[in-house]
Amino acid sequence: MHEFNRRRFLLNAAAGAASLSFDNLALAAPKALAVMPTKQVEAGVLDVGYYEAGPENGHPIILLHGFPYDIHSYAEVAPILARQGYRVIVPHLRGHGSTRFLDDATPRAGQQAAIGQDLIDLMDALHIPEAVLAGYDWGGRAACVAAALKPSRCVGLVSVNSYLIQDISKANLPAPAPVEAGFWYQFYFLTERGRAGLSANRKDIGHLMWKGNSPTWHFDEPTFKRSAQAWDNPDYVEVVLHSYRHRLGHAPGYPDYEETEAFLATLPRISSPAITIDGAADGVIKATDGTASAARFSGPRQHRQLAGIGHNPPQEAPRAFADAVLELARKGRWRT
Repeated sequence: MHEFNRRRFLLNAAAGAASLSFDNLALAAPKALAVMPTKQVEAGVLDVGYYEAGPENGHPIILLHGFPYDIHSYAEVAPILARQGYRVIVPHLRGHGSTRFLDDATPRAGQQAAIGQDLIDLMDALHIPEAVLAGYDWGGRAACVAAALKPSRCVGLVSVNSYLIQDISKANLPAPAPVEAGFWYQFYFLTERGRAGLSANRKDIGHLMWKGNSPTWHFDEPTFKRSAQAWDNPDYVEVVLHSYRHRLGHAPGYPDYEETEAFLATLPRISSPAITIDGAADGVIKATDGTASAARFSGPRQHRQLAGIGHNPPQEAPRAFADAVLELARKGRWRT
């Protein structure tokens, strides 16, 4: 009996030591980054890669990323919304991730009418009659365009940097801002040197932009590399170049989007309930109190500033961004 107890003690001690050792290893190991797996759906001119979470019968929320970023801007926001019972859709914009053009002959347009139409086409393909739309940078512009084109399909709008629809006709280019250092990449992309540079150094340029766009955001290299993979898309360079060249009057728009661009040039008001957000530490667009764009919203609208946050609020302040989306979703007048 004595021998049995001694053996049991030794076995228990060994098991405890092993458990302690593995626990310590687990605590020491770096936390694995969440990777958002994508599905594919044909929508308009694209085969769109998108992440989906939450119940299929939940009210839809579509989250839209900017440039140079990807769907992982919403790696923390999406689960918050899904846990509240919403169907969350996070698509790769054209030229990013697994999104591809269905036809090699389709122009690699990056103009605002194109990315806004992509969003409407995605909603059609996924049989989504209405949704809360939320985005920043390119994604915010796509959401604003879709809300203006199809107001009945936008239950609510969250847009970083307020109203992002632009009148890009040469006669109506925006007046130069007092300081345009944050827009350096836009002017660089007007040149053929910019084309060569983006083609050869897309990750280096993206890293430089992340640091300049959000000077207070201390992202780590694994976080950056996770998003940078999305820029290996074969259409990335051409879509990006057309976006900025068209926006600054250095490239024509494509015929399929002429009618929509003419409508957007009138700067149509957005009637959907909206929450607009500025990061107070945005290195691209200076934060405002929102009054300058107030006339562009005919529906109820709130404007919020996020202290210490830069150009990518959903990734830098996921809880605050998710709260804005949830407020509109909960108060929304859903028809379906």
